[in-house]
Amino acid sequence: MAVRLGEVMVEMGLLNESQVEQILEAQRDDRRPFGDLAERLFGVAPESVDRAWAEQYAQITVQIDPRSEVFDSDALALVSCRQAWQFRILPIRRDGHEIMIATTRDHLPRALRFAMRRFSEPVYFVIAEAQHLGAALAERFPMHGLTADDIEGVGPIVVGAA
Repeated sequence: MAVRLGEVMVEMGLLNESQVEQILEAQRDDRRPFGDLAERLFGVAPESVDRAWAEQYAQITVQIDPRSEVFDSDALALVSCRQAWQFRILPIRRDGHEIMIATTRDHLPRALRFAMRRFSEPVYFVIAEAQHLGAALAERFPMHGLTADDIEGVGPIVVGAA
């Protein structure tokens, strides 16, 4: 059974059950997305809605070890080394008309935002452990000074920063 966004937001402490019911009731009338109504009715920050949506997505997608995946050179060519490391994304292959991209659970919100702006074709994300993703990035998108350990953290990676 799919995890509902309202349930995730309650688990995260962003809303309570009563607020979820109020949003669902409002949604019946004007059909706005749940997250949009959470922002409008209860002042939930857009970044918090993004995190909740990413958590919902992470709970329903599969977890992989990208070090053992079969890579498609066309998929790898869709991003630069800088983009792969900055957004912690690893395009793996095309599955039909979709691109399979790995990231970590913590980096999923930022990776999703990047993918929405960058790709003109459908993508889907799979989740990888940080060290596994870092090792695969270091192998597939080597950048001087970056190692698998540099995958930790949620901000952008700046090469050569003090």
